[in-house]
Amino acid sequence: MFHGIDTEQLLFILIVFPFLTAICLYGIRSHRLRSSILAVSCLLLVSSALLLIGRTPFRLGPSRLAGFDARSLAEAGDFLLLGVVFYFGFKHRHLLIKILAALQIVLLGVLTANGHSAPVAFRGDNLSLVMVLIVSLVGSIICLQAIAYMQAHEEHRKLERSGAHRFFSVMLLFLGAMNGVVLANDMGFFYFFFEVTTLCSFLLIKHDDTPIAIENGLRALWMNSLGGLFVLSAMLAMSLGPSGVDMEKMIAPGSPGGICLAFLCLAAFTKSAQFPFQSWLLGAMVAPTPVSALLHSSTMVKIGVYMVLRIAPAMRGTFLSEIVTVFGAFAFLAAATLAVGQSNGKKVLAYSTISNLGLIFACAGLNTAEALTAAVMLILFHAIVKALLFLCVGAIEQRIASRDIEDMRGLYATMPVTALITVLGVVMVIMPPFGLLLGKWMAIESASGNLQAIVMAATGSALTVMYWARWAGTLMSDPFAGRFTPERQPLLTWGALGVLSAGGCILSVAAPWLYRKLFPGIIGAVYGAPYGVHVGILENARGVFPVVPLAVVAAAGVAVSILALIRASRARIVKPYLSGLQADAPGLFTGPMNRPVKAEAGNYYLSSLFGEKRLTAWINFAAFSLLGLLLGSAL
Repeated sequence: MFHGIDTEQLLFILIVFPFLTAICLYGIRSHRLRSSILAVSCLLLVSSALLLIGRTPFRLGPSRLAGFDARSLAEAGDFLLLGVVFYFGFKHRHLLIKILAALQIVLLGVLTANGHSAPVAFRGDNLSLVMVLIVSLVGSIICLQAIAYMQAHEEHRKLERSGAHRFFSVMLLFLGAMNGVVLANDMGFFYFFFEVTTLCSFLLIKHDDTPIAIENGLRALWMNSLGGLFVLSAMLAMSLGPSGVDMEKMIAPGSPGGICLAFLCLAAFTKSAQFPFQSWLLGAMVAPTPVSALLHSSTMVKIGVYMVLRIAPAMRGTFLSEIVTVFGAFAFLAAATLAVGQSNGKKVLAYSTISNLGLIFACAGLNTAEALTAAVMLILFHAIVKALLFLCVGAIEQRIASRDIEDMRGLYATMPVTALITVLGVVMVIMPPFGLLLGKWMAIESASGNLQAIVMAATGSALTVMYWARWAGTLMSDPFAGRFTPERQPLLTWGALGVLSAGGCILSVAAPWLYRKLFPGIIGAVYGAPYGVHVGILENARGVFPVVPLAVVAAAGVAVSILALIRASRARIVKPYLSGLQADAPGLFTGPMNRPVKAEAGNYYLSSLFGEKRLTAWINFAAFSLLGLLLGSAL
């Protein structure tokens, strides 16, 4: 089907085709036809992303679309998008959104009048390729799983009119815009796709149109519009220098980046929901779970870390790079601290996302070969594992009508497969030989020469183990009664969970070979090769990470666990011992005045130490101070 297709046609499918299909989906009310078109579109995205592997690296100049110059269309699209944002600001009487949209219109008008453009419109290297694969593969899996999820979601809400046509239209538009962001070299194209993701996130978060959904959607809109203002400010600063709006020239080692690099870092922090901008991502939890999975894992928040990794060569050896290191390590620790105090499963996932992104920013700031390798590893495996965990939480929430961890106690007895997959997802975060732990090991190792970063990274890692282990233990807490309750889920849900689980395991074991294939093109001649690969073992002067040997040990552990499960199924179940005061009924003991009291288990969330109300204001103040220092370093 793809025989003879060239790189430009692949980019058309990855970027433009989702826009065209989104328009088509918006007008289709038939569930079966809409689902079929979405499935074919996802298949095309996945196939094109895989075919792009053999075409990377590449550089493409501006082209024409339907007889029009693509750059002119993007500029017109920019003004149209800002007009739409301005409209929503008026509709919802949100002064800040109107001000930010007006400022962007003014700056965009100045840039358009000067007529700046880059000779290379789109550029692909191995970093872009990793991002395209994440967006197209993981994003497509989430979209397909959403077909069954949204049907159940709308049935639960008893809607008279379905909004699925709007939902899937925006989801597909989102994937095309993300591919455009990571492949754009001309900052004019970059800004257009950046703004499309901003508008899409607003529409997806407010999808249910409840008062709280609209409120959180508007918060996401103004915060990400602030990020767009930072991008335009960076473009204006770039246009005054020798690089113009050509990202390739701007990020070349030794280029005088100055204030434009600082503005791009600020834009990245808003887009990746770093402190003090974290509230928009926390508010995104009100949206249907596929939206949370898309925003938190494979798309929206990854723009920020991609931006800073892209400009890392230009920051090398600067004070700005040191500030990014401290800021990222601080965000990693702060978000992990707040996650400890959460019993809401989606909030744990949200803070964990902010925390992991902070660690990636810290790696970009460290700006060494080891640190950048760790950053890309974290991006890749975080996308897979977080998508898996969010889809699991969505399936659990639809079954038990709760996302609270305490309500998931002993879930394996009623939802055995989903519960075990959720536990597998947690294990992928905190245990070897999986890729996220490998990335954290690389990150901590690369921070060994930076006292502030290593202390915050080590402490944050310890807290991470604490809240993830607590959740996994809660899922598996009740005594095993000898048999499982059969579990039913839509085929698309099983398929999504199965593919993501298998993908996380297989890619983790294949990490040494992925490193050998992809990372020389990402790190390049500027940084050198930080690791050697020998028989599935990654090693450098500081230590080794035996990926394949640890995978063998993990496989043996799974075999032992299966044997233990078989043995447990034959065991006699007895009531727990309650200090000798058991009542006749199971789970009760005799309390004061000889009255029966139900025995209940629960976790400590230590809200007096780790609560949001206690810590958030102080964390935001510290983050504002660091951002002020970052901006001051470039002035």
